[in-house]
Amino acid sequence: MLRRILAISKKEVRQLMRDKRMLYVLFVFPFVLLILFGYAINFDVHHIKLAVYDQDNSVNTRDFINRLTSSSYFDLVDHLNKENQIRTVLDRGAAQVVIVFPDDFSQNIHSGRAVNLQILVAGVDANTASVITNYLRAASATFSAKLNNELSRVRGREAMVPINLEPRFLYNPDLNSTRYLIPGLISMILIMTAVISIALSIVREKERGTMEQINVSPLSSVELLLGKTIPYTIIALFVASLILLAGYLLFDVTIKGSIILLFISTFIFLFASLNLGILVSTISDSQQVAFQIAALISLLPSFLLSGFVFPIESMPPVIQIFTNITPVKFYIVILRDILLKGVGLEAFWDQLIYLVLFSIFFLGLASIINRKSKTI
Repeated sequence: MLRRILAISKKEVRQLMRDKRMLYVLFVFPFVLLILFGYAINFDVHHIKLAVYDQDNSVNTRDFINRLTSSSYFDLVDHLNKENQIRTVLDRGAAQVVIVFPDDFSQNIHSGRAVNLQILVAGVDANTASVITNYLRAASATFSAKLNNELSRVRGREAMVPINLEPRFLYNPDLNSTRYLIPGLISMILIMTAVISIALSIVREKERGTMEQINVSPLSSVELLLGKTIPYTIIALFVASLILLAGYLLFDVTIKGSIILLFISTFIFLFASLNLGILVSTISDSQQVAFQIAALISLLPSFLLSGFVFPIESMPPVIQIFTNITPVKFYIVILRDILLKGVGLEAFWDQLIYLVLFSIFFLGLASIINRKSKTI
C-alpha cells in the first residue's frame, strides 16, 4: 500500500512539474493575492479631504486646523468664503468633511462659554463617515483639554479632570488594520490554492481517460486520494511558510505564539481544504467547471462568511449558522490567536475540533457521491 501511494505521489509531482499553469496557481498566484489584498484592504482612513469655513479667523481656529492637518489623517483642500460653497464642495466630492467655525468662536472660549462647532460629513460611505467623525471627536476632545488647561492657569487654579481615561491596546498597539486582516488573507489564499489544485488534479485524470485505467488497477480510492493529496499538502505547507515570511517582510506580521502549534493547525486546515477540493472533483467533469466551482466555494465564503472582513457576531443568527460552511472561519481564529495574541492551545482547541469534524464530513460526503457516480 505504501509503495502504491508513493508511486501515485511521484507521478503527481512529475505531472505538476510539466504543468506550467498549475505551478503558477501554486507559487505565483498566492503572492499576487497577498500583495493586492494586503495593500488594498485597509480600514485605516488617511488623507481625508478637509474644507474649512472659518467665520472667526482667529488664532484658536488656525491652531485647531493646524492640529488636524499636522497628521496624515487630514489634508486641507479649501478655505471657503461663503456658506453656499459648503454644499458645492461636498456635492462635487472636492471635500469629504467641512468644518464651520462660528464668528464668536474665540470670544466664547475666552468667556468660558461652550462653543458649538459644526461638522458636515459626506455620508455616502457610512464606514468612512463614521471614522471621520471619530477622528474629529478625538481631536476636539484633545483641543478642549488644552484650552481648559490654559484657562485654568490664567485663572490661577489647577485644571481638574474627573475621569482620566488611559486606554491601552493589547496585541495590536498601533491599531493597524492590515495586521488584523493578514491572518484572514493567509487563510483565504491557502484554501483557494488547496481546493483548486487538488480538484484540477483529479479532474485532469478524468479528462485524459486515465481514471478508468486506475479504477481497474489494484489501486484503491483511498490510496489514490492519499497519493494525490500528499504532494499538494507538502507544497501548501511550503507556500504557507513563504506567505508568512512575506507577511513579515511586507506587513510586519510576526509569529508571537508557538510555531509547532501553527504548523499542526495549518496541516489540519489544509487537510480540510483538500477534502473540500476532493468533493469538488467528484461533481465536476472538466477542469474548467472544477476551477469555477473551486474558486466560488473557496473565495466567496472565505471573504464574506469567515470573519475575515465582516464580524460574524454582527450578522443575523441565520447567517451566523451558515458561516460554518467554510473551514476558514475556524482557521482565522487560530491564526489570530497565534500570530497576534501569542496564546496557547487552551484558547483555540475547539476550533481544531471543528476543523477535524469539517474534514470528516466533506470527505464522507465525497465518498458517498463517488460511490454512486464511480468518478474516482
